[in-house]
Amino acid sequence: MMMRFQYQKGKEVDRLQGFDPGDLRIRIIKHNFVEGVASMTKKLITDEENNMNNRMKSLVLQSPLMLFIKGTPDNPKCGFSSQIVSLLREVNADFSSFDVLEDDEVRQGLKEYSHWPTFPQLYLNGELIGGLDILREELNDPDFRSKLPKLKNNNGRLKALINQAPLMLFMKGSPETPQCKFSKKIIKLLDEVNATYSFFDILKDDEIREGLKKYSNWPTYPQLYLNGELIGGLDVVTEELKNPNFVEKLPREN
Repeated sequence: MMMRFQYQKGKEVDRLQGFDPGDLRIRIIKHNFVEGVASMTKKLITDEENNMNNRMKSLVLQSPLMLFIKGTPDNPKCGFSSQIVSLLREVNADFSSFDVLEDDEVRQGLKEYSHWPTFPQLYLNGELIGGLDILREELNDPDFRSKLPKLKNNNGRLKALINQAPLMLFMKGSPETPQCKFSKKIIKLLDEVNATYSFFDILKDDEIREGLKKYSNWPTYPQLYLNGELIGGLDVVTEELKNPNFVEKLPREN
């Protein structure tokens, strides 16, 4: 009995006993089909990977400073996203964002694209900077800060700062070491009603010190804000604290 062997690329892929032209033709067609399907599948996978990489590249280059977070800058969905937004706003950085919770494909694809398993992720000119901890360290470097695109209008930074906490105090110095008697007095008043507040030392940032005067049309410090709205300075706060309804609105320690 005659044995016939079928080879593809130097390898035996089938064996035929005797000679049946019809059977041989069917077997050739079958093996060509299998190889064709495998080749097509491989091409589809490669094309899909290339398309995903192209999409990731397009997204990270969407803005000079691009932030991928959970949620939005005004409504972050995790503590790390909230903190990184605050850091960028504090330095008046001009950035765009993408909510990875809205797109599973991007959330998973970006991890592979940049070999970075967590969010948030920050990109500068298409290059990965890193997450929250790395940005915090990088911001200590003046050279790095100088590379960040800045908002032309400082109002965005000021608005972000006054909304950093429900009760926000702009003062000279800190609550522990106030640098003027008015700042010292307003701290004492807030402490007496157990108010919970955050503060900003305007002596450390000339841009904020001058910008906030114009933004709120209030020429002196300290300045106290409740839920983003200006209450006023020492005299106004002194009067307002006599009103029980006003005191009730203040965030306070239990």
